[in-house]
Amino acid sequence: MIECNINNISKSFGADLIFENISFDIKTNERIGLVGPNGCGKTTIMKILIGDEHIQLGTISFRKGTKIGYLDQIPNFSDDKTVIEILENAFKEVYKLKREIDSLTNSFSSLSEVELETALKRYSSMIEKYELLDGYLIETNIKKVCSGLKINDNMKLMTFNLLSGGEKTRVMLARILLEKPSILMLDEPSNHLDLESIEWLESYLKDYDGAVLIISHDRYFLDNVCKKIIELTFSKAHVYHGNYSYYVIEKERRFLLELKVYLAHEKKIKRMEDQIERYRVWGRMRDSDKMFKRAKELERRLSKIEKLDKPKYENIKMKVNNIDISRSGKRVLSAYNIDKSFDDLILLMDTEIDLIYQDRLAILGNNGSGKSTFIKILLEDYNLEEPLYKWGSKVKIGYLAQEVKFKDDSLSVLDYFMKEHEVNQSRARTELAKALFIRDDVFKSIRNLSGGEKSKLKLCSLTFNKVNLMILDEPTNHLDIDSREILEELLLEFTGTILFVSHDRYFIKKIANRVGEIDDYHINYYEGDYDYYRYIKKRI
Repeated sequence: MIECNINNISKSFGADLIFENISFDIKTNERIGLVGPNGCGKTTIMKILIGDEHIQLGTISFRKGTKIGYLDQIPNFSDDKTVIEILENAFKEVYKLKREIDSLTNSFSSLSEVELETALKRYSSMIEKYELLDGYLIETNIKKVCSGLKINDNMKLMTFNLLSGGEKTRVMLARILLEKPSILMLDEPSNHLDLESIEWLESYLKDYDGAVLIISHDRYFLDNVCKKIIELTFSKAHVYHGNYSYYVIEKERRFLLELKVYLAHEKKIKRMEDQIERYRVWGRMRDSDKMFKRAKELERRLSKIEKLDKPKYENIKMKVNNIDISRSGKRVLSAYNIDKSFDDLILLMDTEIDLIYQDRLAILGNNGSGKSTFIKILLEDYNLEEPLYKWGSKVKIGYLAQEVKFKDDSLSVLDYFMKEHEVNQSRARTELAKALFIRDDVFKSIRNLSGGEKSKLKLCSLTFNKVNLMILDEPTNHLDIDSREILEELLLEFTGTILFVSHDRYFIKKIANRVGEIDDYHINYYEGDYDYYRYIKKRI
């Protein structure tokens, strides 16, 4: 059953056309991932569906009774509004019905026999509706959602305005899940969630009784939840009936097929053009009207053949040359008895790390467990003559922080690279081109770069410095899927050692060959990749 049909819609902001001729539908109980490059209009599509944006052309129709839920900006509530009141507001219709049932029940003793019979029929109908709305399961549903999203009893009693940004997002997500709309629309739902909460949300959405439309850069999340991917481009919505991994493979297969058709088409046109030229040559050589007539006939046939556009496949990768990186010693770092606390808050206690050359070690853990703190401790104690920290020989560290910053962000990309590495313009442009900063891109001011572009520039700088130990703290934060894949290609080509913190499971699975998990103030190590780590965790 189709819940919503989007037919040939177009959207512009002023003179800027965002997309045109976009068509797709949302069916009951579908799990759809909406993907595409930044700026292609994914969030705009969702806002159009809830009526916050209008369309210039096309139509949108909903099945009668379809209810939409959308997690967007965080609303403002009165200063005394508590979290539990906001969550219970998802059941205002049910609570209203419950009050009516209670009022009707209290009136039974004062009714005549005829009135009571009518009231009992009405009561039976109201109870049936109450059960249909899961009225008896309100408390159970609230506890289930709050447990999964780490909203504890203390947090429920807090006023909403005192929560952090991440906590507010979790509360609003919980409220929308409790409302159970026919079409649940989520824009980056895994932001501000730790791995345990993300896995709970995946499980919840798989069993959700309604359609789900998701925008996410978390490819593992899309893989686990979605069975249909819609790729949004400037002029079309491409539909793929499978999860994200299927979409990646199928997209390339379709491209290769389109390219094969295009090349065969071009070959046919070239043969006809060559034949036309031969007829003309023969006509001139033999002074033959017959040859010229054949040339003109073939030209007419050629003019009726529709020209095909060459298929485009936006999959350009960074070009990384790490042949000359300086090799570190076999043991990169051995550190023991690492302790860290903030007043009474203990993060790490008697923790250790043993990092070997070409390890790709992922540090995992719940939010607030001390992952970033652990990285900072190692960076701060690097080069200190401290017996607990034994760094290997010839270790050269490159560090990529969660928020990439530059000393002078008013510089252009080109000026920064020339100044930072003391190279001429020609050499700088050659190196920057490897990171896909080409043509006028090099003249962009650093402060005007996106998060992904800043990360690319920093990584380009690190690889030019021939670092042999990459330390990365949430490197995929703020990156779209294309930028994440570029980063992965770079790291897969990197021949040194990598130590990183990440919550991006797709990224972890692709890069890590060892996993360390912070739990109960210690790091437990798993001598295998992410799949091995998940296998062992399920057996424990």
